[in-house]
Amino acid sequence: MNNLLLKSPVLPKQNQIVSGTVIEIGKNTVFLDLGPFGTGVILGREIKENQQVIKILKPGEQIHAMVVELENDDGFVELSLKAANKQNTWEQLNELMQKQEAISTKITKANKGGLMVEIKGVPGFLPVSQLSYEHYPRIEDADKMKILNELNKFVGKELTVRIIDLNQEQQKLIVSEKALQESRLKETLKNFQVGDLIQGVISGVVDFGAFVRISIPNAQTQDGEKVPPEFEKSEIIEGLIHISEIDWQLIEDPREFLKVGQEIQAKIISIEGDRLSLSLKALKKDPWLEIDDKYKKAQIVKGQVTKFNPFGAFVQLDKDIHGLVHISEFGNETNMTRMLESGKEYEFKILSIEQKVHKMALGLIKPAVQKEEPKTE
Repeated sequence: MNNLLLKSPVLPKQNQIVSGTVIEIGKNTVFLDLGPFGTGVILGREIKENQQVIKILKPGEQIHAMVVELENDDGFVELSLKAANKQNTWEQLNELMQKQEAISTKITKANKGGLMVEIKGVPGFLPVSQLSYEHYPRIEDADKMKILNELNKFVGKELTVRIIDLNQEQQKLIVSEKALQESRLKETLKNFQVGDLIQGVISGVVDFGAFVRISIPNAQTQDGEKVPPEFEKSEIIEGLIHISEIDWQLIEDPREFLKVGQEIQAKIISIEGDRLSLSLKALKKDPWLEIDDKYKKAQIVKGQVTKFNPFGAFVQLDKDIHGLVHISEFGNETNMTRMLESGKEYEFKILSIEQKVHKMALGLIKPAVQKEEPKTE
């Protein structure tokens, strides 16, 4: 008895993909021999929705289907071709993701967050942040409608992407164009070192800095391997000049100093993964190196208030040198903005100078004191 139980076949489970041999093809039914599982059947609606597949089936041919009911009213295992195909599709998508393969896909729609795609019949999403450097919309004022207008230009076009995330249960498929470039970019950046000078063109200016497009020749990798086909047309990399690296002076708006299309030379100050950080001010002489020749502690100087923040007021002494009047000088922000006005010039006393960290602390000379205390140059 125990031996008979041990030899009993394991029944299939619902939603399991099984293989069967076509026995008979009727107008509204297809019967399959499922071996130890018995006889399977594909019925009505499944026949109609898979006409193209059914049309070319022949008796004796082996196909795969998903179990939707272990035993229907007639005692057959009811099967679904559509569900099996869908399951196989997700398995294929997962394999493409694991292999990090490049996939060509047509853009079907655009929204403010990115682009809609379709791969093997499954809808997917390409976020704006995952567009390649070449296709990323550089909108200076970050206006969402302007960004959408730029994204709409891709609808109907083919882009090469790779899958970076998927979840069948959530019907989630996320793809990236940028990810295809990352490995190539990391390889390309090995040819650069911190301290190198590069020539580039400003490709976008935003509140926090400027993007620089750098043309590079198509080349082999360092070990001599051929460049993958998806990178053969990629002749650019992009770096960022942070607002703090544009100039030694305090900058409020990068757009006042840099324009899209402007050719520049910059210095590489950091390479992290596929990120390239650049500097313009590193090519200029540091004005703080000679600060002792111009300014001394306890010196009375004139300066223009340029900006307020919760820590105090920034004061411009000359083109390159700024100092800070700490909020403690006033007690609170209300008193600070009452005593000082942005754009106006006042007299200040230098409280301290920290050359290495480019910091100067100032104290406001009160109007009554300004008349009594002599000013030094």
